[in-house]
Amino acid sequence: MNPVSAVFNSVVLVLLALGVNDVFFAYESSRCSMTYMFEYPEYQKIQLSKKVSRLYPLYELYLYGEGSYAEENKNLTLTGVPVLFLPGNAGSYKQVRSLASVALRKAENIGNQYHFNIFTVNFNEELVALYGGSLRRQTRFVHECIKTILCLYKNQKFPPESVAIIGHSMGGLIARALLTLNHFKPDLINVIITQATPHILPVLSADTYLTDFYTMVNNYWIYNSFKLRNITTLSVAGGYSDYQVRSGLTFLPTSSFHTSALSVVSSAVPRTWASTDHLSIVWCRELVLATARALFDLIDGHTKQINRDPQRRLAVMKHHFVRHPAKHFESRHQITAAFTETPRLITVKDSKWTYTVNKESNESFFAFPLLDKRIVYSHFHCQNTFLYTHSWIFGCNKTVSPKCLQITDLSWETELLPSAKVVTLKLELYSNLSHFILYLPATNGSKFSVECEFLSEETSTIHVPVTHVLSFGFSSSHARVNSSGLLYVIQFEDFSKIYQAFNVFIVRKCGQIKESKSSIYRFHVPWSHEDVIGLLSDEFPVRIAAKLHAAQPHNDNRMVNLFLYASQECLHEVTISTSFLQILGQIVRFHGVYLPVYIVANLLLAYGAQLHSVLIQGSCMDLDVSLDVAAKPYKVDPILIICKYLLNYKWFKKAWDELMLPQLDAVQLHTFGFWFPLASLFFFIFGTSIAYWSSVGLHSVLRIFSSLWMFFKSSPPVFPKESRFTYRVCVEILFFAFISWRSCGTFSLLLVFLRYLSKVLILYSSVKSNISLKAHMEKLSKQNSVKTDSGTNKKSTQPDFNISHHQTPSSDIKSLDDCLKMHFTILNLNLWIVLLGLPSFVYWLKTLRYNIQLDPDPNRLPALALILILEILMNSSTSAIKSSVCLKTAAVLQLPLSIIIVAFGTLHLYRVSYLIALSLFLHALCCFV
Repeated sequence: MNPVSAVFNSVVLVLLALGVNDVFFAYESSRCSMTYMFEYPEYQKIQLSKKVSRLYPLYELYLYGEGSYAEENKNLTLTGVPVLFLPGNAGSYKQVRSLASVALRKAENIGNQYHFNIFTVNFNEELVALYGGSLRRQTRFVHECIKTILCLYKNQKFPPESVAIIGHSMGGLIARALLTLNHFKPDLINVIITQATPHILPVLSADTYLTDFYTMVNNYWIYNSFKLRNITTLSVAGGYSDYQVRSGLTFLPTSSFHTSALSVVSSAVPRTWASTDHLSIVWCRELVLATARALFDLIDGHTKQINRDPQRRLAVMKHHFVRHPAKHFESRHQITAAFTETPRLITVKDSKWTYTVNKESNESFFAFPLLDKRIVYSHFHCQNTFLYTHSWIFGCNKTVSPKCLQITDLSWETELLPSAKVVTLKLELYSNLSHFILYLPATNGSKFSVECEFLSEETSTIHVPVTHVLSFGFSSSHARVNSSGLLYVIQFEDFSKIYQAFNVFIVRKCGQIKESKSSIYRFHVPWSHEDVIGLLSDEFPVRIAAKLHAAQPHNDNRMVNLFLYASQECLHEVTISTSFLQILGQIVRFHGVYLPVYIVANLLLAYGAQLHSVLIQGSCMDLDVSLDVAAKPYKVDPILIICKYLLNYKWFKKAWDELMLPQLDAVQLHTFGFWFPLASLFFFIFGTSIAYWSSVGLHSVLRIFSSLWMFFKSSPPVFPKESRFTYRVCVEILFFAFISWRSCGTFSLLLVFLRYLSKVLILYSSVKSNISLKAHMEKLSKQNSVKTDSGTNKKSTQPDFNISHHQTPSSDIKSLDDCLKMHFTILNLNLWIVLLGLPSFVYWLKTLRYNIQLDPDPNRLPALALILILEILMNSSTSAIKSSVCLKTAAVLQLPLSIIIVAFGTLHLYRVSYLIALSLFLHALCCFV
């Protein structure tokens, strides 16, 4: 082992571990509270038609109920609004209970004026995120469920014509896939709410069924957006706590024609303000309440069904999930209001004003004249800690209504924050108004405060350049906020890329003030709803992990903002510094699933170097040595960079298309905004390190097992000579092929791997025992030589040793050692073939009790070819291919195969196994030609 290589690869592995740690562990603890049921949940199975039950024997449809509500619905005489819940990958149909129970309680609170009948589908907890073969089957079953559900409401006065769907994880994708069915009517769905659903790309492109399904769904929604304008779609992401589905994948891919789609992150959802992990997004009480409130506001009071107006439905979603104005939703807000009698107005002429209520207070009206303020100030800002939902700020034009009897309700511009409701009004937009009027209702013992000020946008906006990515946190930018203002906007300049990550520290000092109001911060990304909102206190500084879920669009020049809703007489200081650990975390978060591609690419380069050494030197290098020699990023990356650059030219793109080459994965990632400039370089180095240490680990495992083998074996192991197609080999091929055809392709490959491992163990033990025997014989020979030359005249009584009769010749040991090195590399590649096929294997294991054969099987045909190839290779030797005319071709083609793997396997991981099979096929061909 080269110590320099070992140290370098260890450092690289540590850096990768730090990035992984940032993704999985460096996030805030969950601020969600658990949702509890008041009564025991019941799931009533809905009887489906015999045809549907026969076609989909593993799937079921249930109706959720509790207590008396469940008893009332035993006969399925339903009068509510139908909602269908679709679980996701390995999800249970019982996950619906949180939302369903809250909706049931809320219906009881309003006297059951209207209520929801919430259905749920049992998908048998299938692993559809790992295996795409059942996605179309699930989609067709959901279509049958919708038709069955709507048939239950035929006797209603206003029977529902559509169903609202809530899908968790892959269930949300199933909901969108319904529109792609040939005989599906789009009118059957009115609302789709998805939770932590990867809409843009699969998290892991494990097979072609999964990627084809995504392509079909997204292309349909993009190219048929105009037809889908009546379907309101909401996607809710979990934020950084959800490491299974990163939020950047949950943004809905739509075109400009689809105006009824909305994507948000749970940390930005009003009255939730919390990041959720992949499972807690279903039961997080704060988010469940927001969803339930939105569902009830979607109901039309006349028909008692979901409103048919898509614009109103979208307005409801924005009200509850984007900007909550601290008022109950109204389909048509009253812009104008009127007083029955002339209010007693208290005129406030100061530019800054504070009003505090500690005990009882009477109804009060405060008027803020605007005529003399427009010259100096640009905005009017107020913060109110009285959080009851009511209208509280108005506009009056005294030239029209001298006594302000006719006023304009400006409360819809309010935004609800964790401990206050705030409003910021731009004066030039209200040039027709002469006064702002603040209304404070009579209170009974309530304690609250109201602070208002006129401010200038120039003085309240602070531009702060972010530190460079390569500063590694050694430099920082500072912004000091004085104590006179209520609102400050800190704009981060040059912060638009996903590989940027910063630590933002906010320190608040309020001096000797005993009871200071909490300050609120809001980290706002204008091109996506991924805000982070929280409170500031004097005790501890707040650290914000400033990073992006999505890169800035090319046509968007807005900047990332940090809003500080400050307290008067408090000093705030903001420090921004680059976080190297978070940058590593961003790299792993966005590209970690592509790491196997680069590991295999490194192994193929090393494999080519070994074949080349057999061709030139007649011997095979160790895998770690060949990795040092051949695994270089400059052999792969420049070719891909040049191709990516040339694809911008029409002539090259035309030639590329004429050759029927697929699109470069790097180009596709760049289009989605998910590509780091140096991502390929970083992951190539990471892949080299993992390939290096995995080979060391596998070698250690072989050493341990071979020692155990030799301990329990009485006779020394002998590796069989080369035998390409003996009777036993043919039987093994037919056996493994039968297993592949009748059960699961990956299962047969796993058996072949174990068989190959056993042969390598025998070979390793044979080499080890022969080397030990040779060393022992050389030692005895030296001892015998010393006794002969001792100078004594006595005849030796020791027998002469003929070493050639007791040990394997050195040339044979060298040949065995070369075979071991080559087989060890092939075993590594074989291991990755098995690992890449594990998703379908795990799915097959879970469904084994229902069907012994995986259908469809993405690895059945590749497995048949690999069985033949691996059986040939495990019975071959290195010495047999030295004179092959194909050896040079096989060695040279490993580099192009490595380039192709990185170019076309990043977003299509299943292609990697095919390319490994092609590489091994070239080696197997050398055994015959």
